[in-house]
Amino acid sequence: MPEEWTGPTEQLDEFRFVIPKSYKPTMRTEGLIFADVKMMEQVKKDFAPEQVANVATMPGIVGRAMAMPDIHWGYGMPIGGVAAFGYDEGVLSPGATGYDVNCGVRLIRTGLTENEVRPKLKELVDTCFHNVPSGVGEGGIVKVDRKDLQRLAESGVRWAVENSYAWSEDPEHIEANGCLEDADFSKVSDRAIARGKDQVGSLGAGNHFVEIQKVDRVYDEAAARAMGISQLGQVCVMVHTGSRGFGHQIATDYIATTEHAIKKYGIELPDRQLACAPIQSPEGQDYWKAMSCGANFAWNNRQLITHGVRNAFKSVLHRSPEDLGMGIVYDVCHNIVKIEEHTVDGKRWKVAVHRKGATRAFPPGHPETPAAYKSVGQPVLIPGDMGTCSFVLVGLPTAMERSFGSSCHGAGRQMSRKAAERMFRPNEVVKALNEKGIYLHAASKAGIVEEAPGAYKDVEHVVRVAEGAGLTKIVARMVPLGVVKG
Repeated sequence: MPEEWTGPTEQLDEFRFVIPKSYKPTMRTEGLIFADVKMMEQVKKDFAPEQVANVATMPGIVGRAMAMPDIHWGYGMPIGGVAAFGYDEGVLSPGATGYDVNCGVRLIRTGLTENEVRPKLKELVDTCFHNVPSGVGEGGIVKVDRKDLQRLAESGVRWAVENSYAWSEDPEHIEANGCLEDADFSKVSDRAIARGKDQVGSLGAGNHFVEIQKVDRVYDEAAARAMGISQLGQVCVMVHTGSRGFGHQIATDYIATTEHAIKKYGIELPDRQLACAPIQSPEGQDYWKAMSCGANFAWNNRQLITHGVRNAFKSVLHRSPEDLGMGIVYDVCHNIVKIEEHTVDGKRWKVAVHRKGATRAFPPGHPETPAAYKSVGQPVLIPGDMGTCSFVLVGLPTAMERSFGSSCHGAGRQMSRKAAERMFRPNEVVKALNEKGIYLHAASKAGIVEEAPGAYKDVEHVVRVAEGAGLTKIVARMVPLGVVKG
């Protein structure tokens, strides 16, 4: 394999590059990458543009195959990939959705300041680590039987409200109110059920985390006030995790199903990892209903972790979570399919939007933007690495025109996990974080080096490109104080 991807690109403007339809005879549309010149040099090195071009060959694709500024190589579709398929003639692809169904990010505000938290920071982080199981295969905060698992998988966060793991107002601050209503537990395999029933309320490993942060900079006062995060030094908690073994097994099962479906329906693809089924086929409908179960599991998983974090603050600070103002700012998902309506080339389409490592970024006034944020836009949460910063942004009207209302989901890796293991040492990473005043409690040494700050792109560069491209507007910057890593 050559050192970098050498396919053709045409620069549309400062922040957009097009892969022409002529690149491959099977491309049904163009590819579009949101990046600047400097970023494109890096993007070409891991061949992710080839995956964008491959997605452009898929049946029923509407508009361009896209990739956000955090683009890097993934399974079938690149991380940071976005593609929409016509609801009547398009397809659903588990590989283009991602293995960790509804992996996502949640931000919880508090009424505390850094000065109040700093003396208790180590105890808070350690208690969060104790309250939220983390690591490969770890069990969850609660163990549920099959009946309870069905209820939470089909009803979403309503299950957590009913069982006192959520406040009644929490669902109002979660994408889709924390439930995809088409979920059908009968479409989930026994293997997925076995893997999921003991993992509700668990962090997992990899890039998943619970991070105690402070508001370090505010760029948009009105939006920050609407979210309740306008005070410099204010403490918040960011949570990043997904659907654990439950969603992973759903993806595994339906990748196998769709590998048979492409033969059955005569679908030709340049990469079998993009295996798919027509949306209206039995296989497509089964995947949609099972994926919806995985998404609902993930929202409950983040809700149980929120419960664990609220209890950690309560036990260490001896004040109730309500008194501490620990409301959810928002919860976004970034490995999911959503049925939405968008205008493309002047025509209104009902589409299945696949966002893989990409976040929905709906503008002010959109029907699905929460009531609390109707005037400012839907919050978009972009974590960086554990040594630098994360960002809160809002969606813009131009995102609806340019990216199906989508933006990036994080900094994006610039180094593989294996390369990071070769490059970094756990004690050196911990020491560097300590020197910045960041306390880390990790489940494993492997997790420390794989997630070392140097393994990631510059998140500030990523969000500046997203803003320059008209996808999102930066509201606030958060910096880490303490981190729980899987």
